[in-house]
Amino acid sequence: MEERKKRALVSVSDKTGIVEFCQYLVEYGYELISTGGTAKALREAGFQVIGVSEITGFPECLDGRVKTLHPNIHAGLLAMRSNPEHMKQLEELGVQPIDMVVVNLYPFKQTILRRGVTFEEAVENIDIGGPTMLRAAAKNYQDVTVVVDPADYEKVLCELATGQISLEFKRYLQYKVFAHTAVYDSLISTYLANQLGVQFPEIATFAYRRTQEMRYGENPHQRACFYTDEFSRPGSLSHAKQLWGKELSYNNINDTNGALELVKEFDEPTVVASKHANPCGVGSGETIYDAYMKAYESDPVSVFGGILAINGIVDARTANEISKIFIEIIVAVGFTPEAMAILTRKKNIRLLELPDIREKRQGSDSGAYDMKKIYGGLLVQDYDNELLHEEDIRVVTNRAPTEDEMRALLFNWKVVKHTKSNAIVIGNGDRTTGIGMGQTNRIWAAQQAIAHAGDKAKGSVMASDAFFPFPDCVEECAKAGITAIIQPGGSKNDQLSIDECNRHNIAMIFVGMRHFKH
Repeated sequence: MEERKKRALVSVSDKTGIVEFCQYLVEYGYELISTGGTAKALREAGFQVIGVSEITGFPECLDGRVKTLHPNIHAGLLAMRSNPEHMKQLEELGVQPIDMVVVNLYPFKQTILRRGVTFEEAVENIDIGGPTMLRAAAKNYQDVTVVVDPADYEKVLCELATGQISLEFKRYLQYKVFAHTAVYDSLISTYLANQLGVQFPEIATFAYRRTQEMRYGENPHQRACFYTDEFSRPGSLSHAKQLWGKELSYNNINDTNGALELVKEFDEPTVVASKHANPCGVGSGETIYDAYMKAYESDPVSVFGGILAINGIVDARTANEISKIFIEIIVAVGFTPEAMAILTRKKNIRLLELPDIREKRQGSDSGAYDMKKIYGGLLVQDYDNELLHEEDIRVVTNRAPTEDEMRALLFNWKVVKHTKSNAIVIGNGDRTTGIGMGQTNRIWAAQQAIAHAGDKAKGSVMASDAFFPFPDCVEECAKAGITAIIQPGGSKNDQLSIDECNRHNIAMIFVGMRHFKH
């Protein structure tokens, strides 16, 4: 009795490497079954191809919506070769087993990212037959080799070269299938939720792709990876192109993201110096050079070994100044060739180019959320995309802020929003002078900010991310020579702080919006 030839069903949207892969399959004795565009491409490459309709005895129909959804396909995939009853039924039905499935799916993600795509176009690119075949083949993994990722073609061929595809490798391919279809379904459900305006679904699924394996996490004994959102996020760190330096670490990415979020608050040329995801100096100016000098002078001690987020082009003059100290990372719109020549003399610096650095973070209406993983759960919220509402600004003291003070208050309010709570930021209209962050009470944060500022505190203004529970922060402001305060207000003891401000002729405004950050 003639031995049955093995069969491989090949149907791919991404045709990368498929002709070369099938050439080897044929050499290893496989017959090729295919559909639509894949069958055409293989025939044009000179292969003999069995059309799916020849297997099913039924024509492709409904504009290609129905091709492989047929018992002659799925019985051939799901029959367990070790089960005599299964094999007897196949023989009685005249169905031949299928031994390999090579499938990748309709490009749903690429479709919805196209400008101007309609809902109908998106829905038409939801693959039905592909995932069904993949799942069927993966369920019967011990008998069917299932390949969903072109990156695995070479691995499959290496296994075939040994004479037999190992069970262990088949289980790996099985895992790849269910991970792939899970992400595919997640992209679809997220898109549909966005279309309906569903903000917080009852069951949440989020699709992320591993883009970097790291040497370690926050500490050397922790393992870590970097996963990026499957949906493109303009202006995000995952959009940055690394021009120089070794790979970013877990802490590098977390800290750079903090600096990046803050610099987006500014339209004018601005430099944010950051350490441990907290700002240590922020400066704005007519030029990036001016902005850098102000940020550096805000805290020349803490900026050492820190991260710079720059919403403009780094030129040679700025690069010369930066090169005088150790900076771990610079993320900027770009670098002039002269700046690159200067900065790349430093072996341990990383340079990231992010042309759309000024793009604001997207809100949850587009599937972007602020998420914090806790053991056994996930906290999900909107991003804090607001700063304040102008109509809610209220002068609560006898003296209103001057024009210069108001400009300074708004500048430092942007900074305190991105500083770990409890947070106090003091500064002028174009730079910070002292920052106190992450304290367990507000008075310590105020004292820390004032101590960091030193003599520069005099004439500065203060921003507090939440209300003053007691007048002690105002008392510290008066001692330091701080002239104006911005805070949310809302404490039952607000009047005590207001009275203390009036005693020292300090202007204070309430904005009615808190900015806790943990």
